Amino acid sequence: MEMLDSTVISTALPAIAHSMREDPIRLNLAITSYLLSLAVFIPVSGWMADRFGSRTVFRSAIAVFTVGSIFCGISESLPQLVAARMLQGFGGAMMVPVGRLIVLKTVPKSQLVQAMSYLTVPAVLGPVVGPPVGGFIVTYYSWRWIFFINVPISLIGITLVSLYIAEIREEEVPPLDLRGFVLTGFGLAGLVFGFEMVGRGILPASLVMCLLAGGGLCTGAYVMHARQARFPIIDLALLKIPTFNSATVGGGLFRMGIGALPFLMPMLLQLVFGLTPFASGLITFTGAAGALIMKPTAPPIIRRFGFRNVLVGNGVISSFILMSYALFRPSTPHSIIIATLLVGGFFRSLQFTALGTLAYADIPAPLMSNASSLASMAQQLFLSLGVATAALLLHVSLHGRSVTTLSSRDFGLPFVITGVLALGSSLIYLWLDPHAGEEVSGRRARAEISAAMQPALPEAD
Repeated sequence: MEMLDSTVISTALPAIAHSMREDPIRLNLAITSYLLSLAVFIPVSGWMADRFGSRTVFRSAIAVFTVGSIFCGISESLPQLVAARMLQGFGGAMMVPVGRLIVLKTVPKSQLVQAMSYLTVPAVLGPVVGPPVGGFIVTYYSWRWIFFINVPISLIGITLVSLYIAEIREEEVPPLDLRGFVLTGFGLAGLVFGFEMVGRGILPASLVMCLLAGGGLCTGAYVMHARQARFPIIDLALLKIPTFNSATVGGGLFRMGIGALPFLMPMLLQLVFGLTPFASGLITFTGAAGALIMKPTAPPIIRRFGFRNVLVGNGVISSFILMSYALFRPSTPHSIIIATLLVGGFFRSLQFTALGTLAYADIPAPLMSNASSLASMAQQLFLSLGVATAALLLHVSLHGRSVTTLSSRDFGLPFVITGVLALGSSLIYLWLDPHAGEEVSGRRARAEISAAMQPALPEAD
């Protein structure tokens, strides 16, 4: 619900703008206000789950998100919509990290790869399912239904959580790091909002730079604070764990590259190839099909080759597939585009499954909540940075040609550069221990079984 809603609104913005008699560019505030709310409240999600219980926070987050959805659906003006989206963002900030935390604390490590392979499905489906769903609802119904549709889904979700999820709560919870909460909130809000505005032409460049500088200063101040605080809201010491560091930093570079894809591909298909939003969404949906095909194959692939080999090799494959999208032209047959997106979705989903599992392979149980918050915070930041990079490269390409209309050539540089960023993540994975994550991948058990089956050597006379 959260992943779909965060992308489906993009397709509906023109219709919402027409309904509210607003400039479509100003409606971008409906997206950025949601991202700001996410950035501010994600760091505190782990502490709240430990303090009030994972089931209670998860269920409450679904309810808050739904109330925000209802207010979005009945909004009659831009300020009302922005306020409702911020309420939605607060619920979303609690839902995803806490939902993942519940899985991490209840699933045995030996089954973590399989669990994470299904947990990453929404993250992969959301950006590709959002455009066709949004296009269908806006075309044949009303834009308000992209929010109202969350109501029945949330009622089912709250019921299932109440029936099947146990209350998980830490016995001893440290006090809330209020200073750290304020610093991370302002820091992430400034960086995410600044990155979102880069290359959009909505705000003056000087104001965008001030936002980025302010966010960077607050983030730097938090780093200094975290070194001295006894119980920092985000424990940066977790980055000293090699597997978590590789999955967070290396995974961040990969997400920068792949995160730009849902921004670039619909623009290419609609603005350059002339497809309708619905037709464009149906084509990009093939990436989700590839992701679903991958899910049953992820555990045996990771068990056979290990995390390092999969992340390095699969990262290279995924990056070159991303760069190959620069070759798409209006004359390119749709069958080739669909096939390429299908294959790309398969390999990208495998990479996200491996990253999502490896990140928590060596995290002690008491630090799972903090690790989940830090990972979510990093993912949001890197995804925003990837979209900002792609938008800036498009702007540079247009400015360099002194034109105002996009062509397929303008998308070549963004696809190549973001592909190179994703490729750079493979260099970080090379530093991983070859046996990293064997406890969760199943390779250790496989090796022990093989060793046990070897015939005993005869004793020397």
